[in-house]
Amino acid sequence: MRSDLVVAAQKVIPEPPVLINLVSTRVKQLNMGRSPLVRVDHRMGAADIALTEIIEGKIGVDTSAKDA
Repeated sequence: MRSDLVVAAQKVIPEPPVLINLVSTRVKQLNMGRSPLVRVDHRMGAADIALTEIIEGKIGVDTSAKDA
C-alpha cells in the first residue's frame, strides 16, 4: 500500500476507522472479482486501487443515513 495514496485518501475521509473500513470492504470486493472503478496499473494492489477510487470520488461513505 502506497503511503502517498493513504495521505491523499485521508484528506477525503479524515476519520481513520471509517477510511480503514471502507478500504477493507472494497479490497474484499475487488478480491472477489468486482471490477475496479479506476484505471489500474500493473503495480497496483487491491488496497492501492481502493484508495485511488476514494481519492477520485468513485466510492465514499453514505452520510445521508440517520442514526436511530
